[in-house]
Amino acid sequence: MMPDDPNRTAMICGISGQDGTLLAQLLLDKGYRVIGTSRDAQVASFGNLVKIGIRDRVEVASMALNDFRSVLQVLARYAPDEVYNLAGQSSVGLSFEQPVETLESISVGTLNLLEGIRFLNRRTRFYNAGSSECFGDTGGAPANEQTPFRPRSPYAVAKAAAFWQVANYREAYGLYACSGILFNHESPLRPERFVTQKIVRAACRIAGGSKERLVLGRLDIQRDWGWAPEYVAAMWKMLHQPGPEDFLIATGETHSLQEFVAQAFAAVDLDWREYVDTDPALMRPTELAVSRADPAHAKAMLGWSPRSYMPDVVRAMVEAARV
Repeated sequence: MMPDDPNRTAMICGISGQDGTLLAQLLLDKGYRVIGTSRDAQVASFGNLVKIGIRDRVEVASMALNDFRSVLQVLARYAPDEVYNLAGQSSVGLSFEQPVETLESISVGTLNLLEGIRFLNRRTRFYNAGSSECFGDTGGAPANEQTPFRPRSPYAVAKAAAFWQVANYREAYGLYACSGILFNHESPLRPERFVTQKIVRAACRIAGGSKERLVLGRLDIQRDWGWAPEYVAAMWKMLHQPGPEDFLIATGETHSLQEFVAQAFAAVDLDWREYVDTDPALMRPTELAVSRADPAHAKAMLGWSPRSYMPDVVRAMVEAARV
């Protein structure tokens, strides 16, 4: 089935997360049949799908990504035209505590999907969620698609391994397989274990009268923050090019976590300095100080450019949290 056929089937692994949910909404709007997978779809709540009102429009299937037989059976049953691999342990901080689970859920899961597509001899197009964490410390220089990987966390190591698996299957077997190297991207669907949502929710509670203190690790780290709904559109664009290629997706603007905190508290008319403490215990064993990106290639080849930047992202998240 060609990419311009209106009767396409897309499978989203990791559909219950922020990106999976937003991507499902995008694909449904484009007329896709959307299959979402979960380890046990019969008991999963799919709360984000419910939250945005699309749960009844998405078919779900149970699939264990670390079990090749399970992956093969589901791929054979649904014969998807596109597979989006957004699954796996998604917390950099947690990866230091669960390095084996992180490596297996990301790297082995990606390998099983690639091998399943190859084994079935399908013309399925495959998208893999890469990560800017793979670059590690670039010394403040903007990373692009040619920048070498120097991962500094178990999460980044796992994502780097998955990236090279995708590249190998693309070159060795001619699969249409690509990775999106996405920098930080946020939305109201982020769980509070992510620092951006932790900040936003705390600011809103404090503005509502809570006497709590917001405790964070390093405030001087710098990241490139974008708006997640725009980033999932880039994922779709990657699978609709003449040939498969990896792309870096980012805004091209870098801000400190302190700036993010200040924006969040300013959005609720508060001075962050009166409510925020730092705790060295929250700092990671190896912390990436500065994350900087050059998204020029995506603009030139995909026609993708960000419309929202860090201040816009913060305002939208605060607005959603105050509803």
